[in-house]
Amino acid sequence: MRTSKSWIKTRDRLTAMMAVLILSLLVVLPGCSSESASQDGNGTERTLAMKQISASDKDTVTIVIGAYSVVKDALGRILPQFAADWEAKTGKKVVFQESYEASGTQARAIAGGMEADVALLAMEGDIDKLERAKLINSDWKQQDAYQGMVTRSVAVIGTRKGNPLGIRDWTDLTREGVNVLYPNPKTSGGAQWDINAIYGAGLKMAAEQGKDGPPFAKQLLMRVHHNVLSMDKSGRASMAAFEYGVGDAIVTYENEILSRKREGVPYEMVLPKHTILIENPVVVVRKYARKHQVEEAAEALVDYLREPKAQRMFAEAGFRPVNEQVANETIEIYPVPDGLFYIDDMGGWDEVREKLYSSRGIWYQVLAGIE
Repeated sequence: MRTSKSWIKTRDRLTAMMAVLILSLLVVLPGCSSESASQDGNGTERTLAMKQISASDKDTVTIVIGAYSVVKDALGRILPQFAADWEAKTGKKVVFQESYEASGTQARAIAGGMEADVALLAMEGDIDKLERAKLINSDWKQQDAYQGMVTRSVAVIGTRKGNPLGIRDWTDLTREGVNVLYPNPKTSGGAQWDINAIYGAGLKMAAEQGKDGPPFAKQLLMRVHHNVLSMDKSGRASMAAFEYGVGDAIVTYENEILSRKREGVPYEMVLPKHTILIENPVVVVRKYARKHQVEEAAEALVDYLREPKAQRMFAEAGFRPVNEQVANETIEIYPVPDGLFYIDDMGGWDEVREKLYSSRGIWYQVLAGIE
């Protein structure tokens, strides 16, 4: 008896839904709310109450960090190193209250009153939410030589061991029977980078073929989205579903696949010819850092994140460094795709938000199935 393709797809969608449900029940991410526990460098849980007690010690500084979920593992290594270096330099201890969420969700939480001293988010647009809330200065990108950025990556396609479906580029994600995952761009900054990568690649391919760019790119995005099984709220949640066995391919950050491969997970990574350079910003949230009297330590942490020692740890976690010295050291590990493009090639974030993500934008037309 032959099983219909529609039933198979229905079954896979149900599997995706079950995976998300099970993960939500079983996985508790440290620091996802103001009352959650965090971990120090030895993996020892510290409750928020314990940290508050520590903060009362005049020789201890507590820095509240609000970050997007994908960077959690890298910061798990970097923060204890900063704490050790800070204590050696100043004689003061530093502890961290950490919150990890989808970037858009995190930005809205901080703008809404979660008093983070440092924000490390997925994209410039999420930092802009903090600016509109008057938590940071409007010239935040001019405060340093890195234009406010701390890490880079590129959008890639992850597949199962051996790449059994022979996926080589974005167009392969449009084939019948290829089940795809990426997160929801409404909540996830990483998802917006994913959508930008696919749509921007469509513009580049159209130019090479002498075709009208926007209609071609929209059709590519629509055909890929037709094969998407589920959209989780963050890049990390989407990756967790993929690890659970949902889907044939995942659109994600390069660092997500590289980190899993280093842990021995047998994934394959496809680096498309045309993909976007992802840049992730970090800022001191001035209003809260001043209120908590930790501005000096918060600024030192942000500076430290761009120093070679921390940048090498970011690189080991799969991120492309912004520090030029470390970028040169890792150039063979992180090759530049032939068709790499930038958000500015798409008109910059303001234009992208209007064209793709406004209420009448291309992304919402794709969701509604409007040709």
